[in-house]
Amino acid sequence: MKLKILVGTMTGTATLVAQAIQMECAGLLSAIEIEAMDDLGISVFDTDNPQEVIYLICTSTYGAGDVPDNAQALYQSLDTEPRYLGHVRYGVMGLGDNGTHQQTFCFGAKKFDERLQDLGAQRLGELWCHDASADSLPEAAGAQWSRQWLEEVLQRS
Repeated sequence: MKLKILVGTMTGTATLVAQAIQMECAGLLSAIEIEAMDDLGISVFDTDNPQEVIYLICTSTYGAGDVPDNAQALYQSLDTEPRYLGHVRYGVMGLGDNGTHQQTFCFGAKKFDERLQDLGAQRLGELWCHDASADSLPEAAGAQWSRQWLEEVLQRS
């Protein structure tokens, strides 16, 4: 089983979270791959063995509730090249600041989740959001959540 973490970020924080997840969860899977969403399209979900891959969308929110700049191409391709993604199993973690951006808190993650579900993809577990106004570091909190999430997903597989 492989975990493929797709990273949407403006400042690099989501990349740091993905790296912390990779270190924390290395013993749970045969491989953990981190890929920035830069210039990706819907074909990122094409695989010969879909039952062997779990995707994790790890993204921040930018501006007025948008996905980060590097995630725009992938997000837009879900609309411009839509197709059934029933073979895709995924989780979502969002990074945001509920203290400053209450109206759009974690919208980047929520938008990806909604669109993937619209295309038939299967979310595993609940969407998780880290609040930057909380006292926890996103890397530590994200790694801890991901370990618990993965353990539950792997038990059900």
